Amino acid sequence: MAEEPLLLGIDFGTGGCKVTAVTPDGTTVGEASVEYPTFYEHPGWSEQNPEDWYNAMCQALKLIREKGVDLKRIAALSFDGSTHNAVLLDGNMNVLRRTIMWTDQRSTKECSFLKENYADKIFSTAYQMPTPTWTLPQLRWLAENEPEILTQVRHILFVKDYVRYLVTGVAVTDYIEAQGTLFFDMKKMAWSAELAELAGITADVLPELIKPTDIAGRVTAEAAEKTGIPEGTPVVCGTSDSAAEDYGAGAITPGDCIIKLATAGNVNVMTAEAHPDPGMLTYSHVIPGMWYSVAATNAAALCQRWFRDALCQSEIAEGEKLGKKAFVLMGELAEKSPLGANGVMFHPYLQGERSPYWDPKLRASFTGVSIASNKGDFIRAIFEGVAFSLLDCFGQIRNAGLPVKQIFLIGGGARSRLWSEIISNVFNLSGSIPTPADASFGTALIAGTGIGFFPDSATAVKQCLKVERTFAPDPAAAGKYRELFDVYREIHDALAPIYAKKGK
Repeated sequence: MAEEPLLLGIDFGTGGCKVTAVTPDGTTVGEASVEYPTFYEHPGWSEQNPEDWYNAMCQALKLIREKGVDLKRIAALSFDGSTHNAVLLDGNMNVLRRTIMWTDQRSTKECSFLKENYADKIFSTAYQMPTPTWTLPQLRWLAENEPEILTQVRHILFVKDYVRYLVTGVAVTDYIEAQGTLFFDMKKMAWSAELAELAGITADVLPELIKPTDIAGRVTAEAAEKTGIPEGTPVVCGTSDSAAEDYGAGAITPGDCIIKLATAGNVNVMTAEAHPDPGMLTYSHVIPGMWYSVAATNAAALCQRWFRDALCQSEIAEGEKLGKKAFVLMGELAEKSPLGANGVMFHPYLQGERSPYWDPKLRASFTGVSIASNKGDFIRAIFEGVAFSLLDCFGQIRNAGLPVKQIFLIGGGARSRLWSEIISNVFNLSGSIPTPADASFGTALIAGTGIGFFPDSATAVKQCLKVERTFAPDPAAAGKYRELFDVYREIHDALAPIYAKKGK
């Protein structure tokens, strides 16, 4: 009897690549992750080397092979990736420079210019307002500061699309990814030549647009040798990591709301139609005809990772001895700290902030530190500060009048019982934690839909998704967090003018 075929989802998140192999009933048979570096050469800058994405994928595939996954069983694969990130290529498809990432904040001057002169045109066409997150102002910065690079550009791809090109030799993107550029026409579902011109490019350097579930190409002989995936395996287009996450977590009906605790943090609500809002992001859903609105914070689990790398060397060393992740040991320290972290409060603005402030000059801070404060207090303050930042985002959803029917908590941070408990109490809402519910899982289902394993995208999720656990708030804790959130906001309001002065 032949072995059951597998579907492979490959996620290129902000911090690393994750591959997940699943059976057509949604059972995960293997997964692996490999981190890649981000370069912060100047305050507010954030860049990555495109070659690191492909190398990380190959390493992750090697790891799941070592875990016993036979890649010859792969019936189809698909990709997702963080959006807004342009890979600039010359006429021979060679990379011209490191990719400016969506967390980069250097293009503040360009955003001010675009808002002052083209805000109405950009918003009415692309449904978004200019901020440093978007590709358009990033390219304007290059036109001003590295014009010799932009004049050499003959092709532009995006993270997942560049890796898929290396795997298939085909250069395309999907319309959801394209919506992350700020030079896409939402009504026409096509590139906007006018907005591309504002970015300093012509529309002919942009890739062909296809659907997330379309087959983009097939694994080449060269890629088969490097990845271990058989030559000729169909490669389905895929989409942005955010769209794949929402879809893979089961948020497939209007009113479903995602709270994401990953490198960045999102609060996303699904809608039956587009609701453009200057304070949020608006994207199409994997389910045709649906949309979702996004309020986002730049740094969520990234804050925990930063603290680990900067100040938890002893936990890293101990974790290696015990066979535990440093994050687990950090969580154990945080559990010893009480609600409110003994007065320590953290604002997670390591890379400026998006919703609701859209202020690239904001910076992270610990406040309320005393001589009695310990490492566990700082870690718990990070958990609570990120939760408060997400609640700030949730306020945007409420203010827009978008209905919320059920909550799904996803991302690496959701695996922490303490952090998910804090989220529940800070939001004062019940919800569920679906499994596996990450982008690579959603992308595997997109691969299956693309080759006809499922009749449609919604059926794929309904058949395959499971719920790991549910959560509910503690009324007493929720009341205390409501008071602390007011303090959190007051601290932001007090410090924001100081950061604005320092940024001049």
